[in-house]
Amino acid sequence: MRCLEVIKITIMNIKIVLFWISLSILFSSCGAKSISPTDKEIIHIALADTSSMSKAYFASGCFWCVEAIFESIEGVSEAISGYIGDHAESASYSAVSSGMSKHAESVAIYYDPKKIDYATLLNVFFDSHDPTTLNRQGPDFGFQYRSAIFYTNEDEKAMALAKIEALTASRKFDSPIVTLVDPLIKFYQAEDYHQDFEKRNPNDNYVQSVSLPRLNKFLQLHPELLKDTKH
Repeated sequence: MRCLEVIKITIMNIKIVLFWISLSILFSSCGAKSISPTDKEIIHIALADTSSMSKAYFASGCFWCVEAIFESIEGVSEAISGYIGDHAESASYSAVSSGMSKHAESVAIYYDPKKIDYATLLNVFFDSHDPTTLNRQGPDFGFQYRSAIFYTNEDEKAMALAKIEALTASRKFDSPIVTLVDPLIKFYQAEDYHQDFEKRNPNDNYVQSVSLPRLNKFLQLHPELLKDTKH
């Protein structure tokens, strides 16, 4: 009888531990924040004048993280979170996160080609995430978190492939690069509450534990690329 009681208590303790682990994973994942009705009514993000800007498209995990990193770079006017990579006629966070679509969480980068070039953006991309982890970055996993470059012309495609070849030859990474180089199908802007998420939610658990450490790691790696925030 005592053995059975010990077994029951042990099973119960295991269930409790698994429950708390599940909660920890849930609240440390990109998009785990519960959205209230007021959150959904956030004012639309006001874009800077992008008429003279070029655009580039990347996916490297949670778009909250990627957006914050690119917006810290001199020459980048805006980084917009969104979805790319599926022929579906629409995209939404619920569809992407549930796996109902094949979109990736992505960012559209608006940049001034007079201040920064595409080659530098590629450097930012590869130096701000792990391009060797398949369909995963940090605690986020799934096809929607894949590493991908979405090119809009043959020059971008050639530069992306050449960059991967150069990184592979240099053996910078211990494992093979799994970054996809795909043509841009269509970019769907993500819901308003995703835009500038890190800036607007500095105390969010995911931002504190994942997004900010990832940003700070990049800032330390490339201080020469950062915007002058004094002005």
